[in-house]
Amino acid sequence: MNTACFLGIDIGTSGTKTVLFRMDGTTAASATREYPLYQPHNGWAEQDPGDWWDAVCETIRDILAKPGIHAEDIKGIGLSGQMHGAVFLDKEGNVLRRSIIWCDQRTAEECEDITRTVGAQRLVQITANPALTGFTASKILWVRKHEPHIFEKVRKILLPKDYIRYRLTGIFATEVSDASGMQLLDVPGRKWSGEVLEKLELDPDLLARVYESPEISGEVSKEAADLTGLNAGTPVAGGAGDQAAGAVGNGIVRSGVLSSTIGTSGVVFAFSDDVIIDPAGRVHTFCHAVPGKWHVMGVTQAAGLSLKWFRDNFCGEEIQKALELGVDPYQIMDSEAAGVPAGCDGLYYLPYLMGERTPHLDPYARGVFFGLSAKHGKTDMLRSVMEGVVYSLRDCIDVIREIGIEVFEVRASGGGGRSPLWRQMQADMFGQPIATVNSSEGPALGAALLSAAGTGFYDSIQAACDAVIKRRTTQDPDPDTQLKYERYHQLYRKLYQDLKPDFKKRAELFY
Repeated sequence: MNTACFLGIDIGTSGTKTVLFRMDGTTAASATREYPLYQPHNGWAEQDPGDWWDAVCETIRDILAKPGIHAEDIKGIGLSGQMHGAVFLDKEGNVLRRSIIWCDQRTAEECEDITRTVGAQRLVQITANPALTGFTASKILWVRKHEPHIFEKVRKILLPKDYIRYRLTGIFATEVSDASGMQLLDVPGRKWSGEVLEKLELDPDLLARVYESPEISGEVSKEAADLTGLNAGTPVAGGAGDQAAGAVGNGIVRSGVLSSTIGTSGVVFAFSDDVIIDPAGRVHTFCHAVPGKWHVMGVTQAAGLSLKWFRDNFCGEEIQKALELGVDPYQIMDSEAAGVPAGCDGLYYLPYLMGERTPHLDPYARGVFFGLSAKHGKTDMLRSVMEGVVYSLRDCIDVIREIGIEVFEVRASGGGGRSPLWRQMQADMFGQPIATVNSSEGPALGAALLSAAGTGFYDSIQAACDAVIKRRTTQDPDPDTQLKYERYHQLYRKLYQDLKPDFKKRAELFY
């Protein structure tokens, strides 16, 4: 391999995926490692940052062990990762506790404290979002309040991918897209907010320096080179939060094109030239990985997580059959769900396993099967899970349209984007063509392209995307199914409103 290559490292919730890309965006090699999610209490979610680092080291070594691949060919590294997680380090850089990650819902009281302290309207003006349980600031306050013996030792607070940057480079750094989700950034100004930090009584020195996403933030250290096989001195770009990186990897770098990503969470992501804020706080406004630009996104907390939960608990036969055939269990599940009619004969699934963000902002919401009868079987439930996720993504798109963002095309990505059935559901529910692009690597590709732009191999992120990303397939809505889903969605939306007080009552009974 004699041409320049770029390494994209995506630190996800279920695992880390590391991919080496050639200049044209094709994959030279890839490797993945999974790790556990800890839930010590209902609604809590934690991971061990050491697991992330081990996975990064192992996947890089796997790639460099492949024939024809050499460390000197890697001209830049880009990082992507799950957003909002809090990694607490002491003065020696050691991890003080497991990271509280994005889907954790323990911080409702801290969100109320943030809103009261900063002021609801002022908080949105500065951070572009209301206080949310998923965001990092409330996690920091929770640790300060409930684990003071830990907090008194804290010297740095990093996001998941930025902890990996620290282990690779020895540098404390972050970038604007991921930092936007901490609720400590002045999102319009693209810098830390002194006002929010002062009101929350947080020392600015606890935070890392903020870069634009393509900027080079450091170089691989000798220590990290020894552990990974990388060349010391290899540039490491700012990178991006997983959603912004995935958007770059799907070419969402200009107006009118949205991405709909079904990973562990589900995200509808829209590019914006300007800061557009939903006054009701139903969608998030963050800095984009494109310098000087922003994005708006709606989030379904448990998208692919809902299907994984169903697979792990109810699809033992499908898992066994997949092992025998040498295929992915989801492929078999997809085929089974395709045989169930749209609407599942009146069976609905609300995908609120981990609370919900868009459009409800409700940490107390939980998953529901509604309309279950003796007529329904496992395959009906399976399809209803898939439909429930897409109904929730439809809620996200409705809000994005409502605040004035035009939608001309939706590009599907994430693990769910590989499912033809899930793509067709989106086309039918959104009333929009659903496209795929020539790479399915999403965040890892986006991170690699950011490093290619940051090291000067491309003039800009847009130029990198234009050179690499091409539309591959398009699925159009089926008019009859679209009309059905339009009717069915009305009841889906009503179910949450009817159950909202009961979700809160349940929390009071069982927490």
